[in-house]
Amino acid sequence: MVAKPSDNTPFPVYAEDHVQGPGCAPFTLIQYGDYKSSTCRQLFEIVRGLQITMGEQLRIVYRHYPLSGIHPEAQEAAEAAEAAGAQGQFWEMHHLLFQNQNALKQKDLVSYGEALGLSIDRFRKDLRKRVYRERVREDFRRGVQNNVFKPPALFLNGVRHHEISGLRRALQRFPDPLAASG
Repeated sequence: MVAKPSDNTPFPVYAEDHVQGPGCAPFTLIQYGDYKSSTCRQLFEIVRGLQITMGEQLRIVYRHYPLSGIHPEAQEAAEAAEAAGAQGQFWEMHHLLFQNQNALKQKDLVSYGEALGLSIDRFRKDLRKRVYRERVREDFRRGVQNNVFKPPALFLNGVRHHEISGLRRALQRFPDPLAASG
């Protein structure tokens, strides 16, 4: 099922996307990621810094793009993030997965769910039954449609940036969002 976009940007944000930041933010960063990728882990830290620096000026959208052939644990980690999201804790699980990307076996995922205080029976059942497999695949399909071949893939206000350094250069061209608010 394809959901309707929640806005009319050149690169739409969908109702089922995981979003942090206001819809009216002047900058929207859509990222496709893999929880096992070291480059995605680096990007995770950079994005956290951008969120602190830019505050309400930045909206972050995260989409899954697990390269299961290279990173066998990435698909289940993405499904675990979705299962946590179903209990209102997507971003908390997202952070744990990137912070612990060398420990993404099912027992690790369950322990992260316990640490977050999730309904662990429901979480385990969701993982066992692969409830969110198609949800993760839908993100992957959207990535393919947008010419994503490997993560991370970054789109700032609809413009593709192939490298983290390119994203940094693009943001440097924008006025300092903190100076504009002061």
